[in-house]
Amino acid sequence: MTSVSTHEPALRAQSVIKELRGGDEPVLAVRGTSLTIPRGQFVAITGPSGSGKSTLLYLLGALDRPTSGRVYIDGQDTSSLADPALAALRREKIGFVFQFHFLLPELTALDNVALPMMLSGVAQPAARAQAEVLLDRLELSHRKAHLPHELSGGQQQRVALARALANSPLVLLGDEPTGNLDTANSLRVYEWLREHNLQQGQTIVLVTHNPELASAADRIIELVDGAVVNDSAPEPTEATV
Repeated sequence: MTSVSTHEPALRAQSVIKELRGGDEPVLAVRGTSLTIPRGQFVAITGPSGSGKSTLLYLLGALDRPTSGRVYIDGQDTSSLADPALAALRREKIGFVFQFHFLLPELTALDNVALPMMLSGVAQPAARAQAEVLLDRLELSHRKAHLPHELSGGQQQRVALARALANSPLVLLGDEPTGNLDTANSLRVYEWLREHNLQQGQTIVLVTHNPELASAADRIIELVDGAVVNDSAPEPTEATV
């Protein structure tokens, strides 16, 4: 479903600034950030609350536009696109998963995962078949006919992950995707994401406040007050996810 330009990085930010207005003076949520995320990299964005982690993630995924600077997705300058074209690029190239699963309550797990493919023009039988494959990878085949309220929190979030991957996006972005899960389920989700990254070459960028989970990544980008203060590989630990 996704066409790629193999010579381009998955994501690139160039001198990105984001101003938020709401008080007497604008607040710089992101301060002149430049970074490049190659294809296949697993990146954790960390930092204290209010440091701009989620804002940066939304800018990288074109859910929001920067006040100044440029964001490139697969080499495409998103600032050059009108809203409909930007939405189309986002739909094709980016998969999102959030702290809350946002599953449609009236649809089964299978139909929640199949829906993005059907909206992209995939015939229902093919979409449902691929949804079954994704749910099977996430050990949820036995729950495919269940509605969201019939699933545990960990199962709901794994369905949301399958849905985010339904259209084979170039990049999977996650905003605290395990924030509502207990430790065991958080670790299981991260283990699966790392496995998917290594086996499928999926580019993954996740916001997390959990140092143990961040240590599973290839790269940690740390923000403080909207600025990148560290961008490096994690320190080796005795036990990683």
